[in-house]
Amino acid sequence: MPAKKPTDLVQGPDGVARCWWGASTEAYARYHDEEWGRPTRDDRWIFEKLCLEGFQAGLSWLTILNKREHFRAAFADFELDAVARFTRRSVDRLLKDAGIVRHRGKIESAINNAKRARELRAEFGSLAAFVWQFEPAPRSRPKRLTRAVLGSLAKTPESSALSKELKRRGWSFVGPTTVYAFMQAAGIVNDHLHGCAAREPCAALRQAFDVPRPAGATPGAGG
Repeated sequence: MPAKKPTDLVQGPDGVARCWWGASTEAYARYHDEEWGRPTRDDRWIFEKLCLEGFQAGLSWLTILNKREHFRAAFADFELDAVARFTRRSVDRLLKDAGIVRHRGKIESAINNAKRARELRAEFGSLAAFVWQFEPAPRSRPKRLTRAVLGSLAKTPESSALSKELKRRGWSFVGPTTVYAFMQAAGIVNDHLHGCAAREPCAALRQAFDVPRPAGATPGAGG
């Protein structure tokens, strides 16, 4: 018997067509509908998402999503200045916190990355202004996004470039696949599938979005 073709879209009890993953649990549906793919310039959110994507490595995103409020409580709501001041004692405290992922390397990475993020904020005016420089040109994106096409986009030239630059600046747990997942969530790319109810609203939000530019950049410069 031929293998069953994977479903691209799933219609929930509410009649809304979503990307297949967005209909699997209530938590996923909420994240899919209200957050994923919506462009943001919020440095606190951007730092949180980069950290959580790092913690997710080797785990499911649902595991992280279910622990998200615990992470926020443990990491001072991911405020850059507060996390950058965490100490060895903070690491010891976090390693005892069953509400988060207790991985010393990832915990120490989040603290280190907060310090590096402050450096980027000082240089570029905001963390958002730095990461949005890596938005791909519209012409480079797939003409029609299906589940099969999305499966080939685990990393892209832009996510590899952003990963490389973050690593050069001392960040850790920011490989190109991790970074691409962040770009999807932050709306730097719109990876809602064609036919998904969220795709066009996210596209409209991006159209109206005022892309943050590095401090001192000429208005209108860039992609």
